[in-house]
Amino acid sequence: MQSISLTIDDATIKAEAGDNLLWVALDNGFSIPNLCALRGVTPPFASCRLCFVEIEGRSSPVTACTETVRDGMAVHLNTPRVKKLRSTAFELILSHHHLDCRNCAKNRSCDLQKIAYRFGLKLKPKRLRVIPRNLPVDSSHPLFIYDLNKCILCGKCVHVCHKQGTGMLDFAFRGMHTTVTTLAGIPLADTGCDSCLDCVVICPVGALVAKPEVSLVEAKAEVAHLI
Repeated sequence: MQSISLTIDDATIKAEAGDNLLWVALDNGFSIPNLCALRGVTPPFASCRLCFVEIEGRSSPVTACTETVRDGMAVHLNTPRVKKLRSTAFELILSHHHLDCRNCAKNRSCDLQKIAYRFGLKLKPKRLRVIPRNLPVDSSHPLFIYDLNKCILCGKCVHVCHKQGTGMLDFAFRGMHTTVTTLAGIPLADTGCDSCLDCVVICPVGALVAKPEVSLVEAKAEVAHLI
């Protein structure tokens, strides 16, 4: 691989040509919000639209997760245009998210909370109307609960479920009606799920959570390299 140099917010960074820009930035200590990125997964999901950056020579901001680095690239992470796009993308996610932090099992370990705190964003949308989904919560599985109303459609659970070879979870429908669900919406307990719990570990919010008596220690080790 060819070693190249680029600048991120005027700091010179060394990388390998063709490396993913998002991971180069994160691995060098820079903060770029993201909810759907997974290491080594190509093409990237690019669904959360939070990782916008500006690259000199480009007419408009781009998502860092879809860019590869090149020699001489100059990247800016927090320009006014980037901040505006980031704020709008965050509000779009929250407009379909059942915000119930106080009663959520992921309270204080939720990536939405972390991003809001780190980048000065609001958890309650100011510009966009909240459109609740009012979908049923699936608590049929003996080990975990799936609340579709809290799902942010990041696709991480879909990836690990298919990687395990079961593929019980996948995207369904389109547009505002898109969900991550089982085939024909059957209860998780009836799908043949192998109970690996990787989907629970990798979920960045409170959509997939373990039941209180379940330990996730072993499952965490299985997916740590992806995030």
